[in-house]
Order: sequence, then structure tokens, then C-alpha cells
Amino acid sequence: MTDANGISRDSLEAFVAAERHPYSEPTHRITGLMVQYYTVCERELWFMSRGIDIDRDSANIRRGTRVDETSYRDNRKSFQINGRIAIDVLDSGDIMEVKVSSKMGESARLQLLYYLWYLYRILDIEREGVLAYPRERTRERVSLTPENREHIEDVLRGVIEVLEQKTPPAIEKKPVCEACLYQDFCWM
Repeated sequence: MTDANGISRDSLEAFVAAERHPYSEPTHRITGLMVQYYTVCERELWFMSRGIDIDRDSANIRRGTRVDETSYRDNRKSFQINGRIAIDVLDSGDIMEVKVSSKMGESARLQLLYYLWYLYRILDIEREGVLAYPRERTRERVSLTPENREHIEDVLRGVIEVLEQKTPPAIEKKPVCEACLYQDFCWM
């Protein structure tokens, strides 16, 4: 069965079924980072999914890691789920995602929505989310509403579609290209 965009709903259902049975090999190993990459650049997602990884020692990556590791550390605990997603749970029970800047707010919001969706759809756990930008001293509450659930499922179908492509998506010049660690790969 396909939706109005011609995307198979079977792929998403296969993902859900595989995730519910942790001893089976999942069709796709979707992570929160993949959801974030998909919303920023599908080409970046394709490279990452093929094991073409960025320089994890770059200044931007180190800064993000430092902010994540030092912010709210007394109020949260980290959990790995099925070896795929890492979530931080606040003392209140809310799921928290910490980002350096709100500049990429939509991709961060979708990453957090994926975590909330995963907990709800795969593990039958309902939680609220908090998107935090410590350097900006702001927080945003995120809920898995029916509209957000439908939106994240559309995003997951898109991620699966990119993962199934034999070649990378076409190059598309975006404002984020100048800061992207894959830029040399795309523009050579």
C-alpha cells in the first residue's frame, strides 16, 4: 500500500515490527541523528548511512558534545534503547534533547519527536519532551500530538526512502552547506 506521495507504508510497518522484536534484524536502523540529517540534507543522511562519517574531532562537534555533556547533568539520566537511540530523561520523566543553538530548531524538534514516537509506538511509553538550548537559556516543550505523530511518520518514510536509494540524492545548495562537514565530499 502506498500513500498519496507514492511512498510505501509497508517499509514503516516493517521497521515498527522489527523494532518490537529486538532479536530480529531490523529492516532499517533509524537513529535520531538520521532524522536530524534528513531534515537538514538528504544527501548528508545518505552518506552517513553508508558509513561515510564526518570528522568527529571538528570544533563544531566538540562544542556540541561539551554543551550536551555539561548541561543539566545533575537533573538527567541517559539511556540507550535497542543500541539505536540515546535519550536523556529528566528527573520529571520528560525526555530532553540538548542543542547548542536554536538555529536548526526544526531538525532538533523532529529528532526529539522521533524519540517520543519511538517510545510510544515501539515501547508503549508516553512521555513529554523538552528541547533545551542552554547557551540561549531557553527551553521548548514538545508533545507527541496526533499531528506530530503523523508528521514524524512521514519523515520516517522519507528517511527510509533515502536509505533505500542506490545513489546519493542530488546536490542541493543550502545555507548550511558552508558549515557542513560533508561539503568537500559534495562539491569536489
